[in-house]
Amino acid sequence: MLELKDKLIVALDVPTLKEAKKIVDILYPTVRIFKIGSQLFTAYGPEAVRMVGEKGGKVFLDLKFHDIPNTVSCSIGTGSTISILPRPADVGKEIKNVVTFPVFMMTVHIKGGRLMLEAAVKGAIEKAKELNIERPLIVGVTRLTSEDNNANKLDEVLQAAQLAKDSGLDGVVCSALEAAAVRKTYGKDFIIVTPSIRQDRVNVDDQKRTATAAEAVKAGSDFLVIGRPIIKADDPLKMAREILSSISIQ
Repeated sequence: MLELKDKLIVALDVPTLKEAKKIVDILYPTVRIFKIGSQLFTAYGPEAVRMVGEKGGKVFLDLKFHDIPNTVSCSIGTGSTISILPRPADVGKEIKNVVTFPVFMMTVHIKGGRLMLEAAVKGAIEKAKELNIERPLIVGVTRLTSEDNNANKLDEVLQAAQLAKDSGLDGVVCSALEAAAVRKTYGKDFIIVTPSIRQDRVNVDDQKRTATAAEAVKAGSDFLVIGRPIIKADDPLKMAREILSSISIQ
């Protein structure tokens, strides 16, 4: 059973490490999980992950890997080992006792196909076994929430979720509009990560398939990824607390 605070993931979709650190300093420990996507990771790489880890937080590394199976397997393995502290040469199997690995979840794109998805899971399992650490969760991106909603979208997402399940992934990323059907079809242990959370219907930015935090949790989402509504707010901490309060009764 997830604690309430662990349901909220704040997206550090900002151009500089300084801005990202400021957000983390403001929000932690009310928010304990932060998403690092392609914008911040392209600019700062593992330093962005370490910054969150040094604060005590966890990282949702959202790089949507989509490549040949071997490349994705190796990338997942590398992502699993991004650490706060450098690895001592003589640690061996006791590495987990002296090094903290903040990456707890990563994304792959389901369009990469079954062989790629299976390779991603294999890469995570093998690296975790090698270092004697807990492996990160691997979730598959079904469809982007900026895509138009249409009559076929639910079927597309359910087909993608089936492929993710069959390939051994821990769950999927999907909008709140599909979350209830995914939960009903694939059960309580299949992780659902939902982005595009907006607390009103006006300021949706470039997102099209949106929902409020309460609606997403009611639909069955485990994790809510929220960026601009929090990080662009006049008082980000107050906004984060309001969102947590809105889902506390669900």
